[in-house]
Amino acid sequence: MRAVIQRVTRASVAVDGQTVSRIGRGLLVFVGVEQGDGPQDVRYVAEKTVGLRIFEDGAGKMNRSALDAGGDLLVVSQFTLLGDVRRGRRPSFVSAAPPEIARNLYADLCSALRELGANVEEGVFQADMQVELVNDGPVTILLDSRRLF
Repeated sequence: MRAVIQRVTRASVAVDGQTVSRIGRGLLVFVGVEQGDGPQDVRYVAEKTVGLRIFEDGAGKMNRSALDAGGDLLVVSQFTLLGDVRRGRRPSFVSAAPPEIARNLYADLCSALRELGANVEEGVFQADMQVELVNDGPVTILLDSRRLF
């Protein structure tokens, strides 16, 4: 499971011109589910995400998590995170999990984040979404449950 996590001052998701979710200060989490992912991958990404100390403390150091800072999470499924462009110019998505599996693991991730205390908003799985965000910092973190980076 891969995630791109961006610290934001605000973010929103629209489908067909209608806003379906939005957050203020917090984290925008793009998630790609890979073939072979399971509960351990969900747990890894959930725990890392809520524990990331990327919000400033009183001394201006990145030392607080989104939970510590009172930030919300907006979680958006994005299979293109599994795009492989090592050969040619057109991405291959063969490592992405099939939609029926990815949908369940995406839902499990959102649930796990909530269980860990996060206020979670969601994108719409498999929808053509328009995501707007203001990246704060900018701060962008990459996670991979297989620890490839």
